[in-house]
Amino acid sequence: MTKTHGWRWFFCLAALIVVTELSACAVGRALPFGGESWHEEVQLHDGSKIVVERMVKRGGRHEVGQKPSFKEQRLSFTVLGSNQTITWEDHASPDLGQANFLPMALEVVRGVPYLVVYPMGCLSYNKWGRPNPPYVIFQYQGSEWNRVPLQELPTEITTPNMIFSMPDVVVEKFGTRVIAADTIKGVIDGYEQPEFKTILREEVKPNRDSQTSCAIPSTAAAKLIVPEIDGRPLYYNWWPLASEWLERTYGKSK
Repeated sequence: MTKTHGWRWFFCLAALIVVTELSACAVGRALPFGGESWHEEVQLHDGSKIVVERMVKRGGRHEVGQKPSFKEQRLSFTVLGSNQTITWEDHASPDLGQANFLPMALEVVRGVPYLVVYPMGCLSYNKWGRPNPPYVIFQYQGSEWNRVPLQELPTEITTPNMIFSMPDVVVEKFGTRVIAADTIKGVIDGYEQPEFKTILREEVKPNRDSQTSCAIPSTAAAKLIVPEIDGRPLYYNWWPLASEWLERTYGKSK
């Protein structure tokens, strides 16, 4: 090998290393539009595991020294035993100015996916009916996610299995973009509020750290800004009550 060929070989190898490193950083890290992505190994109630790809993008107004809120987020996974990839997305809405939820638990029971999410902030909590316990439940039906009442969440689903609070910040601290199920369990064990450690089925007593303590918004005339049915404000858990009223008034939808 001549000296010229030797230098060419060296520069080609160096360029290959640089390209490889850049590619590794691009996968599951910074996204072209400014978001962050990673993978979580999610353990299901039966002990099986699925890999969930998560993405969040922050933006908008924020206090000095604080990160902006989530503008959008997405998670994707493949159901075990199938080639079907399912995606859930959450985007900023005009009424909130940010995304709506924080995912807590993803489960598959008898082939049906369920997602338990937590309203992100008091505006979202009020928007989604002030549920107590403070969860919003989605079931994947056909080709879309539909909200269902907590009573329809299978009893097998008892424990959060995803990084819940500031997930992108937590992932950054771990220094890896693939988070193992045992690591996720350790994060969840570190949460202090009972409704974050277990999927509760009973009402949570209002306390300063719980969404259930969010103030009920009102107008200047002190009129509650909440839905009413037959003159009754439904500010504690209006969505199930509204569903019952619709069924009672107009009959069960088919």
